[in-house]
Amino acid sequence: MARKNFLFSKPVVFAVLAGLVVLILVSAAFMRYIFAGLPPVYEMEEYTPSLTTKVYDRNNQLIHEFSIEKRTTVPLEDIPVDLQNAVVAMEDRDFFKHAGFSVRGIIRALLHDLVTGKAKQGASTLTQQLSRGVFLTQEKKIIRKIREIILAIQIEHRFSKREILQLYLNEIYLGSGSYGVKAAAKKYFDKELSELTTGEAALLVGLIPAPGRYNPFANPDLARLRRNLVLDVMYEQNYISAEELTNAKQEPLPEKPPVLDKKPGQYFIEHIRRMLEPKYGMDVLWKAGLNIYTTLDIEQQALAEEIMDKKLQEYDEQVAKGLGIEIDPNDSEADVPTQQEEQTPVQEREEYPRLQGAFMVRDVKTGAVRVLVGGRGYDESKFNRATQAKRQPGSSFKPYVWMAALQKGYTPATLVKDLPTMFYYDGRNWHTFDENTDLYSLDLAKQTFVSSKDFNVWVPQNYGGRNDGWVTLRRGLEKSKNLVAVNLIDAVTPRAVIQVARKAGLTANLPNVPALALGVSVVQMDEHLAALSTFANGGIHTDNYYIERVEDASGRILEQHVPVETSAFKPQHAYLLLNMMKGVTQRGSGAYVAKLGRNIAGKTGTTQSHRDMWFVGMTPHTAAAAWMGYDDDTSHENGARFTGSTTAHWWTDIMEQILKDEPNDDFAVPEGISFAYINPTTGKLTMPTDRNKFLEAFITGTEPESF
Repeated sequence: MARKNFLFSKPVVFAVLAGLVVLILVSAAFMRYIFAGLPPVYEMEEYTPSLTTKVYDRNNQLIHEFSIEKRTTVPLEDIPVDLQNAVVAMEDRDFFKHAGFSVRGIIRALLHDLVTGKAKQGASTLTQQLSRGVFLTQEKKIIRKIREIILAIQIEHRFSKREILQLYLNEIYLGSGSYGVKAAAKKYFDKELSELTTGEAALLVGLIPAPGRYNPFANPDLARLRRNLVLDVMYEQNYISAEELTNAKQEPLPEKPPVLDKKPGQYFIEHIRRMLEPKYGMDVLWKAGLNIYTTLDIEQQALAEEIMDKKLQEYDEQVAKGLGIEIDPNDSEADVPTQQEEQTPVQEREEYPRLQGAFMVRDVKTGAVRVLVGGRGYDESKFNRATQAKRQPGSSFKPYVWMAALQKGYTPATLVKDLPTMFYYDGRNWHTFDENTDLYSLDLAKQTFVSSKDFNVWVPQNYGGRNDGWVTLRRGLEKSKNLVAVNLIDAVTPRAVIQVARKAGLTANLPNVPALALGVSVVQMDEHLAALSTFANGGIHTDNYYIERVEDASGRILEQHVPVETSAFKPQHAYLLLNMMKGVTQRGSGAYVAKLGRNIAGKTGTTQSHRDMWFVGMTPHTAAAAWMGYDDDTSHENGARFTGSTTAHWWTDIMEQILKDEPNDDFAVPEGISFAYINPTTGKLTMPTDRNKFLEAFITGTEPESF
């Protein structure tokens, strides 16, 4: 009987085949699992790391960067050779020889991990580090390591060594939020890449394994040892000479992060962030590398911030002196309040109140905002008093009243009452009680209503308590006569004034009451400036705008400003109002502005108890508004008694610099305007021989008929 061969028996063969099938299936499933977790390597060709969004001023000067990661991509030829050599020497000396992974390195790492029982030993080539940094996690697992090697092989097959090295040097994390060597050079040395020394390049490369551990600011001794190790390896591999090695080791380490100067324009930057972030989303604004071209003039912005803060500090010292407080203007602890929440104005110290201010400049015709100062220090308070605060405009609101009067047929020579007037409220409407013309008689008449709960009584007065009886419309504006304003609004109706303000561009809630003439409503500076600029633009309204265009990282335009103009008032009425407002800066409450020697139309504003002080002024090209006061609405009544005229002083100091290159043009005279000499007191035409005369503008046909 033949001996049976159990080795090739059917059961055995069947078992072997079944085992092979299972092995193949398991292997296939395993490889499927491995490859399922791999991204397509072609995505690296389109890979865009988190980029920095850059903000430019009107002259294309870089003024700010939005970034989650401090990163800038640069071509390999702009990266110093010492830096490239140091990376290859320390991280992957066989980089230009291998196909993406190192067999010797993997075996060495596996043996180490088996001996220690921990997956700690690294063996990654530059290509593996790149694949992990771009596509994979940092978790140390066998599965991830296999994927890393496969992906590294694919990358090596698809990209050249120079391309891989360039991607690596722009992607590597070097601590303190810095990704890539360019951002790190700025972070640690405040230098451009081209300015790095050999020792500095070695220090950056030494950070790669553990940026926190080898940080020169936190651990200078470890950082020095690590830098010197990199230099030694570079010398061993003939990348530097012995002399270069010695010199590089003697270079001092940076002792502390570069001190960045406080940059101007932070309120402006925050304002455009609020505009763009809801539109594009946080990821796009902060990571997509947009280029934002704005209307800001950063040089004018810096001047405005410096001058405003200096002047308000002087006023602070006046207030403190009046309160008997000794202060050291160089002592920052004495006058800087603690930082508050973003939307909350700063609460001032009771013993030393700190004045706040806001300042804004725009192009009269286009609405382009050139300067935006929201406060005395963005680091103290992010609350923007130019775009977020609502304050009473006081007498700076009067131009809207005067425009309503012009629309009703008044001329600059029309005589209007500068007489005491009593208003009473009967529960439904305000009425005037004008049978009496002196305060004593009005006070007696008022007593009739004082005891009645159904009546409210209001008796406005001029600043200083003086009235001149009857004055021209021009003089009433130049001297900012409160009684003229309330008598005018009573004649033309508050509703007509509200309509004017709306057409000019104000959206604030405006009460239908006589006190509206004195600016008792609250407005935002940005709206108020844009609305008053309508008059300087010949009655044509344009909104403020801050951004000229936004481009993506490839230069594609995402949005661009499109001018929109609205004809709000007749140019003749606008000119008459401006011509009267010029008198404010020549003979009236804003006469300090006359030192500029320019044709400027303006208006001061001081609210009740001196809580808000305004000045708004305009040339044919540029309009600017200034405000000062206290965030907590503190009164100046018992202090230094600042007024809108005070604000006009530092407005003038700033605009002297901003307007220095602007031509001294006058406001264009539209068709339908004629001029005639009048008596500034009576408003009547004068004889050629009269000495007391003033050349006044009129809409043709409305000149006074009698002498």
